[in-house]
Amino acid sequence: MRLLLVDDERRLADSLKRGLTADGFNVDLADDGISGLWLAKNNTYDVIVLDLMLPGKNGFQVCADLRAASVWTPVLVLTAKTGEYDEIESLDIGADDFLSKPFSYEVLLAHLRALLRRGTRERPVQLRAGDLVIDPAAHTCHRGSTLIELTPREFGLLEYLLRYHDEILTKVQILDHVWGSEYEGESNVVEVYISYLRRKIDRPFSMNSIRTVPGVGYRLVSRG
Repeated sequence: MRLLLVDDERRLADSLKRGLTADGFNVDLADDGISGLWLAKNNTYDVIVLDLMLPGKNGFQVCADLRAASVWTPVLVLTAKTGEYDEIESLDIGADDFLSKPFSYEVLLAHLRALLRRGTRERPVQLRAGDLVIDPAAHTCHRGSTLIELTPREFGLLEYLLRYHDEILTKVQILDHVWGSEYEGESNVVEVYISYLRRKIDRPFSMNSIRTVPGVGYRLVSRG
């Protein structure tokens, strides 16, 4: 699950990124409204966490500009501003939820899970290809009636493949969405995790749902 966090309070942002990454999110950070708006318009996110008091362009403006551009990614406004009029304005301009600082990390996660269940207008509660089903909000994966345990990174990779099942995804697309544009680790990490997934979701069931497209990338097929 890919998340954009727009907050100029760097210590808080870094802390949230560590926690959310451990919980399976791929987190991009922006510390001002202008760069946050650019990232939100030019990348695909599952949810956006947006502060109101931002340099360059405040959160109200960012949210309004996103909706005006038909970007319907769920937005959670996270702010130290506690007045009811700020909450009303946030919701009226297109935000989906509102959480005041200080807050509990577990409460934040609960709000994010609720937004993921709702998703964008076109997003189903569950993602499936044949009898392979994942629930992004509950963070569960099943092949038929069998529960499959996945690490957060494996789950993020499978979720991305399922969202675009039967389409070819390049290695660059997968790296950018699942590991982030700043990833500087091993170049074969995609191949390694594709192998991990095959061992869990395909081989035990005599399936071949994750296909390699030589010289291009990978495709998860509906009928494996």
